[in-house]
Amino acid sequence: MRSAFHEIPLATLFPFLSPAAVDSMQQTVSSVDAARAGGGAAGWEWDPKHAASPGPQPWTLTVLGLDVIEDAAGGDQVEFQLQAVWTDRGRLAVDAAVNVACWCDTDHAGHDVDALRIEISEENPLPEAFRMAARRLTGWLAEPHDADHWRAEARLPARPAR
Repeated sequence: MRSAFHEIPLATLFPFLSPAAVDSMQQTVSSVDAARAGGGAAGWEWDPKHAASPGPQPWTLTVLGLDVIEDAAGGDQVEFQLQAVWTDRGRLAVDAAVNVACWCDTDHAGHDVDALRIEISEENPLPEAFRMAARRLTGWLAEPHDADHWRAEARLPARPAR
């Protein structure tokens, strides 16, 4: 499903959240919306079928996520992400990442050039982890939205000249 953050049933996705925790996450999203190019409320993707822990599995399952994708000529792109996920160990975590299209000799599809994962625990409750990841995301969004910039930062192969 896709909607503005304030329309997401956070109590369904994260039944352990208090009303104050829900308010905290909504305030955090306001800073993300303000940092995004174009402003306005972002379209968040979420899936109530992913609310319960799947237990250990060989993949990451996204509960809630935001992707800000900047496309460029020639199939290039940079993507900024903020997601609440179930890890392959069945633990809830908040991820933030910047990734770019791959221009390696062997196509890997994309590369994370910077990433943050915060597993949820008593020391890192969901609203705090979400706030820390959102702060990282808004910092990245203040940087150039140019895939070549991020590729150079990560010392990845440059996009071929056209």
